[in-house]
Amino acid sequence: MRGLRDGVVTTRWPKKPDEYADAWRGPVTVIGDADAPDVDGLCPTGAIGVADRVRVDQGKCILCGRCVAARPDLFAWAAGATGPGAAALTREALIVPQVAETDETVAVVRAALAARTTALRRSVHVRHVDAGSDGSEEWEIQALLGPVYDVHRLGIFFTASPRHADVLLVTGAGSEGMAAPLRATYDGMPDPRVVIAVGTDAASGGLLGERLTGVAGHVPVDVFVPGSPPSPFGILNALLIATGKLR
Repeated sequence: MRGLRDGVVTTRWPKKPDEYADAWRGPVTVIGDADAPDVDGLCPTGAIGVADRVRVDQGKCILCGRCVAARPDLFAWAAGATGPGAAALTREALIVPQVAETDETVAVVRAALAARTTALRRSVHVRHVDAGSDGSEEWEIQALLGPVYDVHRLGIFFTASPRHADVLLVTGAGSEGMAAPLRATYDGMPDPRVVIAVGTDAASGGLLGERLTGVAGHVPVDVFVPGSPPSPFGILNALLIATGKLR
């Protein structure tokens, strides 16, 4: 009776806008260009830097909100602008405002990724590996299999075997104990294979950034998804980018 009463709850995204996807508040972005001599101590992961101007490394942002609360004139949540679309094809592209060379670099990387993913047709299989996660990203990945997100409708399926996988979905900061299993999983996948680093820990090590730097040192990463954790829409967006279904 509950199912009949609620009707279809599955999101129509990405074909149609979704209110929740657009309202996701992170990651942090820079909205001003004021003098900021006191911003270095605001971020626990060192995501804020000052060189020619203030920049935020979204690959290190854990969404704690300290910078937004302390300097609302300079920092804000990137809701709507980069909500589910915050994935990047290069690690440098997660630094905002972006540096000047990003357009050319991303164009080359996008073309190379597109050439590899042309072999991936309607059905794509994903292997998830936890490389030292705190568990938050796993909850969001699990949500993709529920009735609201239902990744199966987009031809995306999870598999327990790397031999059957097209996409390697990696969470966690890249702990030393998981380095060999992660590499063995990657080596066991057939070509073409795509790697997605899900979350701030996987992108940069997060709060453990002084000792661990993410998973890019163990396997070649094609798409980085910031957030601690990213929303299910953010992960789904990265999967669609990695498999050539979205630009």
